[in-house]
Amino acid sequence: MKYLFSFVFLAFLFIQKEALACTRVVYKGPNGMVLTARSMDWKDEISANLWVFPRGIARTGEVGPQSLKWISKYGSVISSAWDIATVDGLNEKGLVANVLWLVESSYPKFDPEGKKKGISISAWAQYVLDNFGSVNEAVTALKDEPFVVVSDYVPGTKKFTTLHLSISDAAGDNAIFEYINGKLVIHHDVAYTVMTNSPVFNEQLALDKYWAGIPGTIMLPGTNRAADRFVRASYYIKAIPQTDDVRVAVASVFSVIRNCSVPFGISSEAEPNISSTRWRSVADQKNKVYYFENVLTPGTFWVDLNKFDLKEGAKSMKLSLNKGVALNGLSNPDFKAAEPFKFLGI
Repeated sequence: MKYLFSFVFLAFLFIQKEALACTRVVYKGPNGMVLTARSMDWKDEISANLWVFPRGIARTGEVGPQSLKWISKYGSVISSAWDIATVDGLNEKGLVANVLWLVESSYPKFDPEGKKKGISISAWAQYVLDNFGSVNEAVTALKDEPFVVVSDYVPGTKKFTTLHLSISDAAGDNAIFEYINGKLVIHHDVAYTVMTNSPVFNEQLALDKYWAGIPGTIMLPGTNRAADRFVRASYYIKAIPQTDDVRVAVASVFSVIRNCSVPFGISSEAEPNISSTRWRSVADQKNKVYYFENVLTPGTFWVDLNKFDLKEGAKSMKLSLNKGVALNGLSNPDFKAAEPFKFLGI
């Protein structure tokens, strides 16, 4: 009865902060097997394509004269949103970056005529993939806030873009970057293997601590809310087989992220921000393989980053995920040369 009362009370608190839904979870197996999975949950259709970017691409933060400028040090495979933003990806060093919605986000003010450089939030994840090979390297470089993350409204909507960023590396290290009340908060620990949307990560950790005392074999929360998905992901990622067999590990991690997905077509008048899962990815950080499944293009396919030319001067490559086109297996040959998309700016 005590557990039931506490659960209801916690559920009441967390439902107040429910946001657009996504889940991210990291698996660590023997012999350096590290996999990061995420679901992309969105109320409306979100056009996703896969891109492979080589080293040496000149980029800009797309916020005017004070835009941050850089040249990519590492090649990467990424998932785009509407070909205006990078929302998920894996670079050649095994670093993974994922952006998820966080309604509590509040970014610093950007002065377009000031001295501090800025970067559009649409390019935030790509900047990390382009420049860093490990979590520790990224945390060390970003903790002093060398630039301002600049956000804007989601195109065609009145919804202001509020995201937090998670990164993991081939050694199994993890960090979460959140902007709360205009200040950067970094959570850096190898143990931070699960992240969902609201609440802020500190409160997610408190939730995890509470549920650690309740055996998952007895009870797990089953709703689509972010807090409940966090608990299920935390339990199942530890319960699945610990193996260095790639096929078993990938299948097991996909089963976890599917368990934390929202069924396609599900919506709620009472909780309008619960959103259908549109696609899922699993990044094999040891072998540099990126697995992907899209609910509108049936089948699971994968991209071997090792088999692309990532040298400076090589062509960027695009895999268009047109509705109704089923892809299965290794899909490197399905990529076509294409000019890199332009990140949405202000």
